[in-house]
Amino acid sequence: MAEGTYTPPKIWQWDAESGGRFASINRPIAGPTHEKTLPVGKHPLQLYSLATPNGVKVTIMLEELLERGFTGAEYDAHLVVITEGQQFSSGFVEVNPNSKIPAMRDHSVNPSVRIFESGAILLYLAEKFGAFIPTDVQGRTECLSWLFWQMGSAPMLGGGFGHFYAYAPEKYEYPINRYAMEVKRQLDVLDRQLASRRYIAGDEYTIADMAIWPWYGALVKNKVYEAAEFLQTHTYRNLVRWTEEIAERPAVKRGRMVNRVWGAPEGQLPERHDASDFDNRRSDKD
Repeated sequence: MAEGTYTPPKIWQWDAESGGRFASINRPIAGPTHEKTLPVGKHPLQLYSLATPNGVKVTIMLEELLERGFTGAEYDAHLVVITEGQQFSSGFVEVNPNSKIPAMRDHSVNPSVRIFESGAILLYLAEKFGAFIPTDVQGRTECLSWLFWQMGSAPMLGGGFGHFYAYAPEKYEYPINRYAMEVKRQLDVLDRQLASRRYIAGDEYTIADMAIWPWYGALVKNKVYEAAEFLQTHTYRNLVRWTEEIAERPAVKRGRMVNRVWGAPEGQLPERHDASDFDNRRSDKD
């Protein structure tokens, strides 16, 4: 269909054949498609995820907590392959009725607590362990403002720009231009914020950085959508500086590996059940 020739019908009807690369797992209804119980490991924190930017937020947070000495943050990370529809199992829907990764259950409390939405998981863990979130009102508010900025802005980057630039079955100029303009505006917002601050919310590394880096840092480093040149991300020098600094954190390096099943084998740890897994169970160690 040529660009600009589509006229929406009076009543929308779902076409299971449309939708591009991920059409097979997209549908207009919620709920499970099949019965399957989720696995439960030995640790109180059970994570069900995949190493997409949203999933990486949480594994970075967990690894940062462990790096800081919070032994209670030990966790099992179970792989959920969304391209195979595993997020629609009855067990996963019980933890996250929205069928999106990541999802977590905390068994250290009785009854156990489910947490879904990556931002909510970051906030839950920050409050549970009293870490990576400022305690003063001004600092906490600034941190939460940027956390929610990411939650509101990333859909424009992912579902908007990323979909039409990288995944849509046909390339259309209007949506690509529309979302590219918005993403560049977001990059400028971050670049300006980082001009006078080491980290997003100030001089302290917080969950705001952990939320934003897996999306916008990955974009800068050409790790999502291969659009760094198209968007000229290298021109946002403050953002590049921040991106590179966070990329060198040991916990970030580990967190990026968890639940990853693509890329170089040495960067893959499909499931994580113990700290020793990074040495013994990586894909290049199998």
